[in-house]
Parts: sequence; C-alpha cells; structure tokens
Amino acid sequence: MDLILVKIFATALALSQVTTQPQAIKTHFDPAKDQDEVVQILRSGCAHMKQAFDIESINLDDLITTALDDPKAVGAEIKAFRGLNFTDLNTAYHQFCKNEPIANPVVDMRQVIDFFNNAAADLPDQSILKGKRLPSMSVVLDGNGRNFADVFESGNRRIWISLADIPEPVQKAFVAAEDRRFYQHHGVDERGIIRAFVGNLADPRRPQGGSTITQQVVKNLLVGDDVTYERKIREMIVASRLESTLGKNDILGLYLNSAYLGRGSWGVEMAARSYFGKSAKDLTLPEGAMLAGLLKGPNYYNPDRHPDRAKERLAYVLERMQEDGAISAAQKDEALGAPPKLVAYQLPRRDTGFHFVDFVGREAKADGVASLTARSYTVHSTIDAQLQRDTEAALQEGLARYELSTGRMQFRGPEANIGDAIRKLESDNRAGIPAATPTAMPAWQQALQAARLPLYDVHWTPAVVLSKGGGKKGDEAIRVGLPDGHILPLAVWSGAIRRGLGPYDVVYVHVVESKAVETRSVDGKSKSRPSSASGPSGGQAQLRVRPTVQGAALVLENKTGRILAMAGSFSYPLSQLNRVAQSQRQPGSAMKPLTYLTALQHGLQPNTLVPNEPLTLPPIGSGTDGRDVISRDYGGYARPQDFWSPRNADYNEGGLFTMRRGLENSINVVTAHLLDGGISGSPEKSLDAVCATAVAARIYSECVRYYPFVLGAQPVRMIDLAAFYAAVANEGALPQPHGIDSIEENGQTVYEYPKTPLPWIGAADRASFYQLKTMLQGVVARGTARAIAGLSPYVAGKTGTTEDAVDGWFVGFTNDVTVAVWVGYDNANHKRRSLGTNATGARVALPIFEPIIQAIWAERVAPKTLLSGPSPEARKLLVDAPIDYATGNRVATGNFVEHFRRDADDTQYQLASRYGGYYEGDAWGYNDQGSFWGGYNRNGQWIGRSYYPNWRSLPPQPPQPPPAARGLFQPWRWSDNPSPLREFFWGGRVN
Repeated sequence: MDLILVKIFATALALSQVTTQPQAIKTHFDPAKDQDEVVQILRSGCAHMKQAFDIESINLDDLITTALDDPKAVGAEIKAFRGLNFTDLNTAYHQFCKNEPIANPVVDMRQVIDFFNNAAADLPDQSILKGKRLPSMSVVLDGNGRNFADVFESGNRRIWISLADIPEPVQKAFVAAEDRRFYQHHGVDERGIIRAFVGNLADPRRPQGGSTITQQVVKNLLVGDDVTYERKIREMIVASRLESTLGKNDILGLYLNSAYLGRGSWGVEMAARSYFGKSAKDLTLPEGAMLAGLLKGPNYYNPDRHPDRAKERLAYVLERMQEDGAISAAQKDEALGAPPKLVAYQLPRRDTGFHFVDFVGREAKADGVASLTARSYTVHSTIDAQLQRDTEAALQEGLARYELSTGRMQFRGPEANIGDAIRKLESDNRAGIPAATPTAMPAWQQALQAARLPLYDVHWTPAVVLSKGGGKKGDEAIRVGLPDGHILPLAVWSGAIRRGLGPYDVVYVHVVESKAVETRSVDGKSKSRPSSASGPSGGQAQLRVRPTVQGAALVLENKTGRILAMAGSFSYPLSQLNRVAQSQRQPGSAMKPLTYLTALQHGLQPNTLVPNEPLTLPPIGSGTDGRDVISRDYGGYARPQDFWSPRNADYNEGGLFTMRRGLENSINVVTAHLLDGGISGSPEKSLDAVCATAVAARIYSECVRYYPFVLGAQPVRMIDLAAFYAAVANEGALPQPHGIDSIEENGQTVYEYPKTPLPWIGAADRASFYQLKTMLQGVVARGTARAIAGLSPYVAGKTGTTEDAVDGWFVGFTNDVTVAVWVGYDNANHKRRSLGTNATGARVALPIFEPIIQAIWAERVAPKTLLSGPSPEARKLLVDAPIDYATGNRVATGNFVEHFRRDADDTQYQLASRYGGYYEGDAWGYNDQGSFWGGYNRNGQWIGRSYYPNWRSLPPQPPQPPPAARGLFQPWRWSDNPSPLREFFWGGRVN
C-alpha cells in the first residue's frame, strides 16, 4: 500500500467535509463500520472539486491523462508528491470520481481512516481566538522621552490595531494578494487550491499552498506550520470551524496583525512604521499594495535588497485589485507611477539597560499591567540613558581592574574570530562584487563593525588581531584594529595570553590615549616615532577579559525614588539575575549607620566616648547574666560559645573613640558597645530598637534576632539599602525606588506613579538623621572612604565589608542622588568565596562609585553642590559647638564643629569613665571556663562579676580584673553562690 496515497486520501477526506458539509464535520470514523460513509464523502468531495475545475476552465480528465504520460508535467517534482505512483492515483480517481467498480482498490480505507483519526484528534479550540489580541510590542522611553527599549516576545514585534484603523484600500490589497475569494468561501477555498496546484505546475521552484487567509490564521496561531499532511488536515478542519465562530472582519483583523512582513515587523502597523515611518491609518494605496506583496516572501521580495522584485510584486497586487474591481485602471496606473518611498531602516540593536527593562516589566505587573507584551503600551520610565551606559561601563571596568590587580584574571580565549568574514569580503572585492553598502574601509574593519559579539552589553571596545609581530626585538607587539580604523599595540599580561591569540581573533580592549613614542630598529638604527596607525596622539589598547567576580550598581534620585541607572550584573547575557533587586547579600559595615541612628535618637551625642575594648554579650534570651539559659550539657547554664564577643577587622583593640570616629573608621567593637548601655541598658532591648529602625526604614520586614545583625550579618537587597541612604540625605523622608513614571495605551494613561509626599521613617527625627549625615560625610573626609576625600564636601556614604571579605560595598549620596555599589562572587555552590585578604569595600566598590558620581555631575544629571545643612526643623533641635576631634572635648575655639541635640544630656562619658576605663556592665572577656563582666561606675568604683558554670569548687582566689584596673581598688568581697553557678564580686574606689 502506497503510504503517500493514504495520506493524500486522508487529506482529501478532510477537504471533502469542509467543502461539502462544513457544519457537520466529523473528526473520528470507525475503521470497520464507517468505510462506506467515508467512500461516499470522498465521492461527494470529488464531485465538488470537479465542478471547481470546470469553473476554473481546467479539464481534470486531461490533467490525469497528462500525469500518466508525463508525471513531471503535473507535479512530480513537488515535494508533497515525491514517490507517488500516478498509476495508482488514476485508479483511485476512477473509483472515487468516476464511481467505477474497482476489483483491486489501491487504497485501504481502514488505513485512510486511521491516519485521518490520528491527525484530527485533540484539535485546538478555535473559540480562543474570539476577541484575542496577539502579543504586542511596548515602547519604553527614557526620562527625557526618547526611545530606550522595545519590549516584545520573540516573533511578536507588532503594534496591535483594530481593522477600522486600516484603510479599506489596504485591506483590499491584502485580500487580492492572498485570498481573493475570502468573503465567499467557508475557511477553505477549493478554487484557490486548484489555482495554486496549476501555478506549481508552471513553476515548482516557488510552491504555492493555496491556503486561505483563514487557514493562515489557524496555521500561525493554532496548529503550527510544520509541513506535513497531518498539519494540513488539522488546519482545514479548524479553519472551517473558525469561520463559524468568528466573522470575516475579525479573521481579517487577526491576519493583518499577525502576518510577518519583513524588517523585523509582524502586522501592518509595525510594518508601516518600519518601511514608511508612518502609522497604518496613513498608508497610501501603493504603500499598502507593497506591504501586501511582501506576504508571498518578505525576504524574496525585500525592497531593500531586491527592488526590482518588489516593484514587480507591487504591479501584480495592483493588477489583482483591478481585476477584483477594488480599484480602477486609472488608480492602478497612478499607483505604479508613484512607487512608495522607503525610510532608512536598521533593526534596533540595544546594548544597554537589560536588567532595568526586566525590572520595569515586573514593576508594571505590580502596578496592575499584567504584561508589557500583552498590549502596545508606552512606558515613561525614569532611566537616564547616558548615565545607564556610564554606570554599566564603570561597573564592568571596575570588576575587570579588581581581578587584574589581584592576579585573578583568567583569559579563556577570544570573544570571536572573524577570519571567514574578512576572507569573504576580500574575495568579493577581488571578484568585483559590489558591497551592499559601498565603502572604502578595509575588509577587517567592515567585518569588525558587522560582528555581533556574545556579550552585547559590554562597553569595552572590540578589537581584531591583525598581527602578532615578527618576534624581532622592538617588533613584538600584537597589533589590533579598532572599529574606527585605528591600529594600536595590544597590552597583554602574560605569554600564555599572547600565545592564545591568533589572526583575526576578536577581543575586548580598553583604549588608553597617549602621546608616548615607541622605539624601533629601522635599517639597523634605533629610531623613535609615534605608535603606528594609532592616530596623532598614539595610544595603547589594553586587553580586557570578562571577569568571574560579579557586581551591581544603582543610582537613585533621593527626593523621588526614581531609578536613574541600574546594573544588575557584569553582563546580562552572562547572568540575567538582577543583583540590585533580586538577590540579597550581607551588607557588612554598610548597615552600621542604622545602629548609630538609633543611638542618636536615644540621646547619645556624636562625641559620646565609646570603648574599643573587648566585649562579651550574653546569649539572646538569657536576661543580663546568662543564668536563664537552660542546657542539659552544661548544667543548665549557657555555654561560652553562646556568648558574643565581636572583634575588629584588624584585630586591634584599645582606647576610646567618639561615636563619630567609631563610625568613620568602621570599628566593629565600638558599634557593639552601643548595644550595652548606649541605646538601652539591656543589650537585647538595644538590639530590638535597632531592628525597629531597620523595619521602619523598610530594609527588612523582620530582623533575625542576633547580635551580629548590627554588623550587617543579615542579607539585604541593594535597592532597599540604597533607599535608606537616600532617606538619610532627606533627613528621614524615605523614597520608594521605582522605574516607571507612567504607562499609556493609545494615548490614555493607564498608570501613573502617585505624586504623594514621601513617608517619614518614624524611628528617628530630622535632627538624628542630620547628625548621622554629617558622620557619614566624615567617612569620606577622614574614614574608610578617604580615598575620595576630595569629594567629601559633596558626598557622604559608608563602606561595607563582610566577614572574610566576601562582600564589598559602598553606598554614597549627594543632596540629589544615592549611588550603591556591591562587588562579590556568586555563592551558587554554597561556598563563600573571599574577595581577598586585603579586600575591603573601599578597595573594590569605591573605585566603581567614583566614575559614576563624576558622570552624574559631568552630564548634569544632578548638580555638584555642597552637602546641605540642616533643615529649619532640624536646626531648631540642634546647636553647633567646636570640639577637639580626637577626644570629643568641647573647646572654646576649634576647627571642628560638632552638631549637638539641644534636648539631650551631655553623654560624652555615659559609656566611659573620665579615668580612662569604661562603665559597669561592659564585658571585657571570657575564657574556656567562664565569662567576665566589669568596669568603672559613675562613682569611680570598679565593679566586676564573673560566672564559672563549669567550676565545681571555689578557686583559691577571685579572678583578677583587667590589668588597667589592678591597683586602683581596695578588695571588696567575693562569695560562693549556693547554686552550681559560682559567682564572684570585686570592686573598690579609685585612689
């Protein structure tokens, strides 16, 4: 049995039904019981088709006879007929169309039915197209109203319009070109099939399908476009059903919005804009006819590459329109005499802002717009396009420089090789083949400019290796060509990299301008001259390699929360995870301002002296002395390791620091001391107060309740941390970061960001926020960010480095903007990879912050102004007084002015004694047997207390106080607590 014949007759069964009984199509037949019914349907279908052949003036019998005499003449070369036995086809024709009895039928009806049943099973529901709007393209505008990005799904770059917005002549042009009997048939046009078949006989090289507009809609939107008999069966049945579900205008509207018309355009509206720079409603007759002609083959009839073909196709469409009575002969001649004028076009290739556009899509959903690709929206975004590019460039260069400076750079090979493209261009030039765009550029430059590198959003300069030098002294430099035509020496960092590069490899470079000259040996003599082909000022191309370290950067407008720039990773093609908004990392010391703000609000002044001495705090839940902690393994008492004893990053301790100096120099132990008697007498209550500030600032919805929280142990989203720093600049007004100002559809605003006053962080008042702001300004002027001390009149901020230097931060702000930068390795493998022994936020993040803030000023995104003084509301609560910066002592005159709260006590010695010690309650150490508390009280007495839960007998004498306290007190008392816990007291009065 000929399988092709079975498939043809199964397809004929579908065709017979849709043409003879479209309202009663069956999709399943019993292979045993329904054979006679199927034969009758096929005979009815054949009779119907014979009438169609007669109408088209084609003698079917003559066609069959010709097929038997010369199969090639009637489609033997057509792919669908390959392998077909035309003798069997003639036998079947006599059986089903001539109704002649056949002794040995060539078609087994059981096999035909089985094939048909399988093909027609589980057909898609055509009713889902009722009222359907196809995915569309939305336009994202930048903050200046210029086009920034087009957002669309792959294969759906369209702008949806209603049929009423498409001029009637344009509609008629598409109908004439593709389905002239569109308004007469019921989904499938048998006469169209016949015309296509005859056309294929004339030119089998360009096969015609004979599909109606309805069938094309079904193929594109429901059943797919695979070239099989099964798909054709499904397509015909569903098309017939669709005609009973939708009206002709609805089907035509779907078609005109779904068809691909070249230039990356789906639908008439996008095509009209791409080809003619206008909306579809303004298309003229020749413009509409040209677009209709493209349906046959957008590439083959491309007016950019094949203008003659496009003109020929235009004439064909206009001729068809005249034949159908849609236009007159005069209109046709007029249209041919004034062919359409195309606008220059290049498919937009965006190379920036990909993380931001993703962020905008998620934000739109939260704002009530389910999807930016569901309809055609205009999104007025907050982004500053040039600043976005500068921010990405600063992050990329900073990450690469970090790995280069630490020896962590890993060269894995070139980005691409364009040797084949160069050789083809050179071959074409030799053969005299004209280029698509005539140019005098060398082949390597043309190929480099046309290259599309994998990391399409990296802002280094691509360069192609032109020569590797002759290996002779003075001529060993690798020479690379740049897109602008310059040729520069390439600086590489190892012999392995040099050996790994070959001719026409493409790499990224950082171009360094230079007026230096190079020395070469010419004719045996040493001569100096400018670097060859490097322009009048010379220069050098420094190799850049994609790093393994990651980073993120955010620029936020303080008064509004508008996001001006957002870089979520080194490169979007390498990682789509937006580390600004979609991931959390430990902030380290960048979280310390929360604790200082809380301390300021609780009455401490910036000159409060805080010990930089060892501190041990009891476990959470143990009260003040650890006796409430139950542990069977330790006799019902806390273990030594349950106590918290923070350390400084440099392990150096000792002395007293004012709160200001403690924050400026980011001293961990000083920060921890604020929990014990600074914010509250109870460390736990102090921790809860800091947490309350964090929740009020919306950094966290809840805090992990453990002491390392104050040193930045709880991970945070960059976007939330940046908003808090912006609030510090605003004296407590908290902005909501957002990327959308408004969204429009068809000129109507469907969403607008609410223009309401910013909420206030109620955990602190303006005075406390202003005090904190001046302390953060000191971080830049004298502290951990002093590398940019020259910017301190304009910038305040804080560095952050987590334990083992896993994360490096800097968050800084001016009066107008906040810039946050993070650097670190991804921990997808659950391993915390360090940035290096000497890495800090100041060393890895600050060098990225500086070029971003300079770009902000250079491009006038925000003015470079001195940090503002206190607001009138804050000024009422503050008084300025000169102090000694080192000691915090008030002086009559001095260069350093501190800002004190009027309504607060003098707290300079609240946490430390005038005698150089520290007050009662401050822990100073523990050993493997127990823990110590102790310190001076306000009366000058040194009070100490120790707990040794593991001792079962008294030591020979009480443990001694710290060396600094020895000799300053008279023995007081010590005793044995009746419980297993041994308790000792000592103390005395200073002599």
